[in-house]
Amino acid sequence: MSAVRSVVVHGHFYQPPREEPWLDLVEREPSAAPFHDWNERIERECYRAVVAARLPGPGGRIAKIVNTLRSISFNFGPTLLEWMDTEAPGTYGEILAADRASQVRLGHGNAIATPYHHIILPLASRRDKITEVRWGIADFKRRFGRDPEGMWLPETAVDEETLEIIAAEEIRFTILAPHQVVIPPPYGLPGRCKTAGHREIAVFCYNGPMSHDVAFGPLVRDAGQWARRTLAAPAPETGPSLVSVATDGETYGHHHKFGEMALASMLDQVGVIPNVVVENFASFLVRHPAEHDVVLNSPSSWSCIHGVERWRSDCGCRIQSTPVTSQAWRAPLRTGLERLADELHLRFATEGRSHFIDPWRARDSYRTVGAPSERDIRGRELLEMERNALRMFTSCGWFFDDVGGIETIQILRYAGRAIELAGADSERLEAGLLADLAAAVSNDPKIGTAADLYRTSVRPLRSGPDRAAAGYAAVTAINPDEANHIVGAYVVGAGEAGTVEVRHSRTGRVDLLVATVHRTSALGVEVDLVPHPSGEPRTIGLEHLAERERGVVRTALRREALRDVLSADALERLAHGEETYHAALADALLALIPRTAAVPGEIDIPRIERALDLLALEEQHVPFDAQTRLYRLLSEGGPALRRLLAPLALRFGFVHDPLNHPVA
Repeated sequence: MSAVRSVVVHGHFYQPPREEPWLDLVEREPSAAPFHDWNERIERECYRAVVAARLPGPGGRIAKIVNTLRSISFNFGPTLLEWMDTEAPGTYGEILAADRASQVRLGHGNAIATPYHHIILPLASRRDKITEVRWGIADFKRRFGRDPEGMWLPETAVDEETLEIIAAEEIRFTILAPHQVVIPPPYGLPGRCKTAGHREIAVFCYNGPMSHDVAFGPLVRDAGQWARRTLAAPAPETGPSLVSVATDGETYGHHHKFGEMALASMLDQVGVIPNVVVENFASFLVRHPAEHDVVLNSPSSWSCIHGVERWRSDCGCRIQSTPVTSQAWRAPLRTGLERLADELHLRFATEGRSHFIDPWRARDSYRTVGAPSERDIRGRELLEMERNALRMFTSCGWFFDDVGGIETIQILRYAGRAIELAGADSERLEAGLLADLAAAVSNDPKIGTAADLYRTSVRPLRSGPDRAAAGYAAVTAINPDEANHIVGAYVVGAGEAGTVEVRHSRTGRVDLLVATVHRTSALGVEVDLVPHPSGEPRTIGLEHLAERERGVVRTALRREALRDVLSADALERLAHGEETYHAALADALLALIPRTAAVPGEIDIPRIERALDLLALEEQHVPFDAQTRLYRLLSEGGPALRRLLAPLALRFGFVHDPLNHPVA
């Protein structure tokens, strides 16, 4: 029998969860510009591309458009699919369709499962491993409508206990780097790993050198070379062989522009070669069961040569080689979160007995869709506490070079939300965490420590019900046509006795607040909140509203201020695109400042301040000519004029108060 070569390309598609955990909304991420956030950016650059990859034809025209996921093995992080389900439904639908098509073609779907959160399983407790695996399987079944046959492990991080757990959940295979087993089987064939619990699971070791050259070049830029390398891989004279490649799915379009076209072209080239089968791991395994016993190098992962140290120590693995930075912050960050998790789990087990027959079984069945509405509110809050306790170990928080990255801030926010849900003990838990985080020092002195990050990036967000109520009240007062009854995780509306009612959609907790909206400036708004029937009053500023509500309010205030600052002619030119917004604003500010010294009554200070507010809102500098004109007034005007203009001097960018010092 002639040799048959099987080809499997696996794409691991994943983004860290980005939802701020109080409102459960993805806020704008400036570093992802011009897109709203990194999920949106990578969806446009990669996910949308891999399900609609262009195959070039003669003359540079498009020969056809293909969904490459119909031909490759793939997994998507469940938290990413949760986002795509609502924010990119077209792409999401193509992902599900690809799996259905592969089932028809091969008898086995291309999609495989992954634990729900992207945590390093060898660093997790057995109980947390089980929950993450069960949540991942449940999410897979809900989306793909079938049982998963394989499971991708985050960072391919593995130890014997992890394999034991996924095998117990009837997972048939996983995918590892070749250095993660002592001796990989020949010709890409699956290995058989026997667990301590007397279970067996198949392990596929991908082709390391070829995967590297796809992920980092040159193969992802040259489909012909990729195809030739694939066909030239060693194979026996008779019998099966498997050439498998595994990379981050973001390789195709995000890390490498047009990488999805190289993938589509390579698949197209090798797919027509006799005795070559483009398939998935499950279809190969059913024909060629694992026969070679393998032993793990444990614990290990695909992206840290030191095992799993990248997620708990300064092992030297980093993104940038220069400048040399310290990752000593990783150890205290993990220590602090592990201590916090131990306390949270103890509270869950203790308090949970009053709400669940078996707290841990209740957690395993919680999954992602939340607790049934018949569960009591406090029980649901405890489950939410556990959800955040799990997601605060998302691996990205340790992966990069400094503690000040958005990924680490995100896991600290999950920790803050879990602490809040702990209830009466939250103050002590937070103090303990901050003590540990103080030892996690950034490489940037301006950032300080992880404790500083927690204070600046976590604490201001904690008042979820307040922010939801304030946003609803502010929009209702300023632009009622834009009022929305859904503010992230909250359902908001008019309550009894003139209050705003805020109900958390996952826990069912209801807050009633009396909200009073008042203007602090032409573009400033604050909302005073008083809990009903009693409680401590507090004030929420515009900057702490949810992004949509903040934008609606700012747009309405900006429109109002513009009508006051710009002339009718300027507004008309702006509406017809004859002048840019910034140019119109600069011209208006200049026109409000007299050319020569004038009597104070001739200068409209409130309109000048509104123009400055608009510039500040757009983060624009005061125009050069406006600064020059104000300086001349300050220099040439009399005492009364100087007193009038003195409060404006600092806003225009001058160093000194001209009442007491010469303007310099």
